[in-house]
Amino acid sequence: MRVVIAGASGFLGTHLCEHLRAHGHDVTTLVRRPAGAHESSWDPYAREVDRDLVSEADAVVNLAGSPLIGNPHSGRWARELVESRVATTSLLAETIASAANPPTFVAGSGISFYGDHGAAPVSEETESRGDALLTRVVREWEAATEPARAAGARVCLLRTAPVMDRTHPPLSQLRRLFALGLGGRLGSGEQYFPMISLRDWIAATVYLLESRDVTGEFNLCSPTTPTNAEFTTALARAVRRPAFFTAPAGVLRVAAGPLAPEILGSVNAQPAALERAGYDFRDQDVTEVLAAALA
Repeated sequence: MRVVIAGASGFLGTHLCEHLRAHGHDVTTLVRRPAGAHESSWDPYAREVDRDLVSEADAVVNLAGSPLIGNPHSGRWARELVESRVATTSLLAETIASAANPPTFVAGSGISFYGDHGAAPVSEETESRGDALLTRVVREWEAATEPARAAGARVCLLRTAPVMDRTHPPLSQLRRLFALGLGGRLGSGEQYFPMISLRDWIAATVYLLESRDVTGEFNLCSPTTPTNAEFTTALARAVRRPAFFTAPAGVLRVAAGPLAPEILGSVNAQPAALERAGYDFRDQDVTEVLAAALA
């Protein structure tokens, strides 16, 4: 399969490229510098991309976007969150739409789409709620795929929960904190905190890439979503340290600013569409996700 990937230098993109190439797929990455082997230069802000490359691909994957880790009180950081995702997605969607035989479009998205739903189970049919920063970002991000969908392309939206791996945030930071005995729950700890292991994220994304008849929105999260308190207990047990502390909700609202709803909000997400499509998760719950992530 010929696959074009944007955002290939990021954490998820790097692992996805390695997996696809190891399994015999022809992967070309889009880069914002002079291209090397198996690369193609593009500039999404100038609306420049090799249209023939995209049109001749079997699938296009977009994982591009500015880092979520940054200064939550910075207006520039917030603007870049939106612009970097919408500019890349819209250019690729429009290019796919102009192809004679539009390739599959696997587009990055986020579990923040749903907003705070308390303890209620959240599937792909659940409506987006609220106006938290990342919820608004994801709405615009997903809307930018519409040209490809309207042109008849198979579009899969990856509503990705935090991907757990010891080398990557948030777990890389939390592991060190908990190992020092400084871990604890956030606010009441009753809010649901969806997550997925790196190996399940890669396998599920490849499953969608290689499928021919599935389309739409997909929650990339473990089948059983823990509360923050359950995650805290599981991580403390995994690193063999106590976790007595609590970060008060009021302090978190001030410190995290517009990201506070992502920390204190609750999304009891379920990967219903992936399971209907036949994907079998290796890591079902927080204990298995953390075991895989910390191995």
